Amino acid sequence: MPAATSTALPASRRQPAGRKSQQRVKEILQAGRDVFSEKGYARATTAEIAQRLGVSEATVFSYFRGKRELCARVIGDWYDESIGAIEAGLPRDGTVRQQFAFIVRMHLRLMLESGTGICELVLSEGRTRHHDLSEALTEMQRRYTAPLMRVLARGQESGQIRNDMPLRLLRSLVFGPMEHVLWDATLGNRRTDIDATAKRLVDVLWTALQPPNIELAALAQFSQDVSDAVRRLERERATGKPGAAATPD
Repeated sequence: MPAATSTALPASRRQPAGRKSQQRVKEILQAGRDVFSEKGYARATTAEIAQRLGVSEATVFSYFRGKRELCARVIGDWYDESIGAIEAGLPRDGTVRQQFAFIVRMHLRLMLESGTGICELVLSEGRTRHHDLSEALTEMQRRYTAPLMRVLARGQESGQIRNDMPLRLLRSLVFGPMEHVLWDATLGNRRTDIDATAKRLVDVLWTALQPPNIELAALAQFSQDVSDAVRRLERERATGKPGAAATPD
């Protein structure tokens, strides 16, 4: 599976060409992540970001047009890092449920391990619309949810996940409860047992994702398996060749 490619945000005021400029942008982004995480978008200022770096506010503006662009870049970098972590860790040979459980656990971990500040920033500002950076952030969110969409599609193909609902609604069914858990942790400003919470979420969500007639489907499959085994046994007895079981009808 190809690695996720970065979605470019609109060009910054100055494109960092040299190593020194690239390092400066990296420092501004790190300071921006710290300040935005601690204070949120509304209370954060480019002046404080500059102060933490020991540079003038004009230096920040020489690389970014303003606070909105800087914040969008911070969120965009978080998405890129998170997408890379999910793609790298996803158990490729795992079952649909195992892959689903991994994505749920990783989403909670990526959001909460860096502190509730970055979680709140991504949840709130990541959904902000009606500005010139919203389209780029929307594309990043689409790439972020792509691994889950692929797992859900695989589950529908194999009959393990209900196919009476479109994938986009199933995506909302999964991310909605997770967002509720994240907001609860963020607003309460408390530590969350990520693994235990993820396990409970997976148990509940997996039940909701399964086909309504999963028991009947399982019974029908069992009946078919038994019928196939009986036919193979009858062919073996008729031919006297145990290997005949591998011969298709």
